[in-house]
Amino acid sequence: MPQLADARIPLLDGGHLKLLTFNLQVGIQTSAYHHYLTRSWQHLLPHPKRMRRLDMMSEVIGRFDIVGLQEVDGGSFRSSQVNQVEYLATRAGFPHHFQQLNRNLGRIAQHSNGLLSRLAPARIEEYRLPGTLPGRGAIHARYGEGPDALHLFVAHLALSHRGRVRQLDYLSEIIQPLRHVVVMGDLNCTPEQLHTHDRFRASLPLHPVRPLLSYPSWQPRRALDHILLSDSLEAGEVRVLDHLFSDHLPIAVDVRLPPACLTAMRKSLKRTR
Repeated sequence: MPQLADARIPLLDGGHLKLLTFNLQVGIQTSAYHHYLTRSWQHLLPHPKRMRRLDMMSEVIGRFDIVGLQEVDGGSFRSSQVNQVEYLATRAGFPHHFQQLNRNLGRIAQHSNGLLSRLAPARIEEYRLPGTLPGRGAIHARYGEGPDALHLFVAHLALSHRGRVRQLDYLSEIIQPLRHVVVMGDLNCTPEQLHTHDRFRASLPLHPVRPLLSYPSWQPRRALDHILLSDSLEAGEVRVLDHLFSDHLPIAVDVRLPPACLTAMRKSLKRTR
């Protein structure tokens, strides 16, 4: 099992957080377009190598402080009754995790988003995003109290342009009054498409973060996975990680926090100990 984060500097002592977002496609190995057809059965049926793939993912995920997951299974027939959010949290040594069930297909599939965290969130909320087809959601984790708390959103947006516009409008209403914000996940749109959405751009004045090509994982051509930061936060190292079986590549950002945000988070953490 990977070593916990205490092998590095203590959390927040360096004034930064290591963030990761990953659409792991419920642990299906995809490395060519024809796999969408030939391996589609794995969306409904278990695969004997899926657990080994999750173990390998956990070795990478364990290097980060907060991880946002999309397309994880909450424990069903296809995942051999394994809640993949809980499993990855345990394997990678995260003391806090949260699963958001977005599309419940009963015993067959439990489509979910997930949050893994080394810090204890002061509060977690979940939102059902609007859309013609139900099943898209966002997790909102708040770290700290008051106006300088850090607000982190994990989202998986719709494939259709119309659906994404409605969902970005919805998120804009929530984000607009907040000061320190991270939005990360599979947003199913490019940076250029995001910037054409005036309402979302106005609600989250973005600090420039270099977009990285993340899809398809075997020959990346489009930047669909994002870690977006409010202009109060500073992006350090931004990188795409190696292919981890999924059709998406993980995106990582080292975020430096402003002093007021750090103070709010530390006060909250002291109260939870």
